[in-house]
Amino acid sequence: MPVYEVNDGTLIAANPTRFYVEGLRERQDIQRMLRDQIAVLGEDLLVLSDEYGGWIDSNRRIDLLCLDPEANLVVVELKRDDAGHMELQAIRYAAMIARMTFAEAVDAHTQYLRRCGQSGEDAEAKLLAYLNWQEAEQEEFGSSVRIILASAAFSKELTTTVLWLREQGLDISCIRLSPYKLGDGRLLLDVQPIIPLPEATQFQTQIGLKRQAEQKAKVERHEVRYEFWQGLLALAAEKTPLHAGRSPSKDNWISASAGLAGFTFVYTIRQRDSQVHLWIDDNQAFFLKLEADRALIEGEFGGDLIWKREEGQRGTLIGALVEGGYRSDREDWPKVQQALVDAMLRLERLLKPRLNQLKQG
Repeated sequence: MPVYEVNDGTLIAANPTRFYVEGLRERQDIQRMLRDQIAVLGEDLLVLSDEYGGWIDSNRRIDLLCLDPEANLVVVELKRDDAGHMELQAIRYAAMIARMTFAEAVDAHTQYLRRCGQSGEDAEAKLLAYLNWQEAEQEEFGSSVRIILASAAFSKELTTTVLWLREQGLDISCIRLSPYKLGDGRLLLDVQPIIPLPEATQFQTQIGLKRQAEQKAKVERHEVRYEFWQGLLALAAEKTPLHAGRSPSKDNWISASAGLAGFTFVYTIRQRDSQVHLWIDDNQAFFLKLEADRALIEGEFGGDLIWKREEGQRGTLIGALVEGGYRSDREDWPKVQQALVDAMLRLERLLKPRLNQLKQG
């Protein structure tokens, strides 16, 4: 589609040009600009790294390795002019990073931030904040890998391949980058998604077998969590009104207000262990005051507590680990649930008076 400049009530056509004609290089210019403004690709992505090559026995590098809000890894491959066979290259990269762990992602982001002149010490905090996680959830991280191809031109051969790959369940898309030049020498960039077309539902294809299997596993995991929560909340309701009215959930955490804005008592269940904690949102002074009495507080609780405060993350927590989770043998669930409720009761009994003192000023 032509691009026009509106100038004093007149439409002036911008002339199509080529990146190489304008002296724009693939890595040093186009990749750098997209890296710094990744939203140009039309999504809320976070750049984990550029030129990522964190694997053994290979010198291949991903142009931009990103993360989306659903904790999926996103491979972004760029070509300045003709896309060639970039889809094959991107698929290879997707396979190579499919098993990336959250810890490896943190390491990659740390190195990336340092290359960008930042300390990198808050890399984990940045990822947790972006994903809206209180702590790393490895089983949710990188469950799928997406591919975005961005180029000035795509051949019919490539687009046919991409459409077929989508039919097989691979989440792959194409974005066309078209440079234009105005009469005064300024450059414009027209960014258009061509696969899938936003308004064309016929390009939305069926989920492939792999995605179906992943979805089935995810549903099963959510069902198991839901059942575990049913038992836990029923038991808790007999002991305390703290989480009364809360319903079972597919998520791995359930929270309740501690009676003061920014403070919540949280149950967190994982596969093999669980946790109760007080989440303190943006009040590190109160956390530090409690931490100064750590020995006294842990003595009152009757055991060691988790004291978690990380630079760059405004939230802090005080909690306790419980052995066992929703993947424990079902006959052990009542024991795990009882331990969680007991730990929550002790934590609430211990911290509620201190919260009331804070509330009263």
